[in-house]
Amino acid sequence: MKFEMSSKERIPELKALWKEAFNDTDQYIDTFFETAYSEKRCMIALENDDVCGVVYWLDCGIFDYRIAYFYAIATKKSHRGKGVCTHLMNNAHSFLSSKGYDAVILVPGEESLFDFYRKIGYTVGSYVDEISVEAKDGILNIREIDGYEYSELRKSYLPKNGIIQENENIKYLKKQAKLYTGKDFLLSCYVDGDVLIGIELLGNTEIAPNIVSALGCRKGKFRTVGDKKPFSMYYNLKNHTLPSVFYFGLAFD
Repeated sequence: MKFEMSSKERIPELKALWKEAFNDTDQYIDTFFETAYSEKRCMIALENDDVCGVVYWLDCGIFDYRIAYFYAIATKKSHRGKGVCTHLMNNAHSFLSSKGYDAVILVPGEESLFDFYRKIGYTVGSYVDEISVEAKDGILNIREIDGYEYSELRKSYLPKNGIIQENENIKYLKKQAKLYTGKDFLLSCYVDGDVLIGIELLGNTEIAPNIVSALGCRKGKFRTVGDKKPFSMYYNLKNHTLPSVFYFGLAFD
């Protein structure tokens, strides 16, 4: 088995592996490759020149530290249980360290994966709160904004130890969600039936019921700053003194 950076010619294989691993729609998969994929941010595992594992990453940061957000890590079904993921991630860690990255962050897709990533050397680094509300009428100024304004406003709404996400992160987000702001809040969200799903709500969370009503939904579920639910994990590539707890809530799960 060998590990190398991806290439344009590998995209059909990568899309097929994504489909097998996550069963997302072709439209959703295409969205990622149109907005967030880069051959410079994708490492693959090969056996007999066939892709059997992949890890993508997006760039983000905190203070002066460069961070890679690992995303959509996948192993071909025929190769699971053979250590492909562990070896692939370790190779990616070495590569990223050589390129000047300071840390890696990821969001486990399910509870059992927290233990898996701990064995590789990851530590829980961020927590979030998740709130559910019923719609409530009220006076609320809300307007839809573009990705650039969202990205700039988000910096002012992040807590002190908040991880900044820009560029491909926001381009990808904009394909999945609508972006809104008001007097004292910032929101990325989408509608599922009559439920408003808040990917991230920053600022005044007490107006969540009014936001739900203003956007024509019956209920709302929001992810926001908090300390109740373990959310992301990180791997320190260079033994820097990184914050032991930070905020990372804008995840593409």
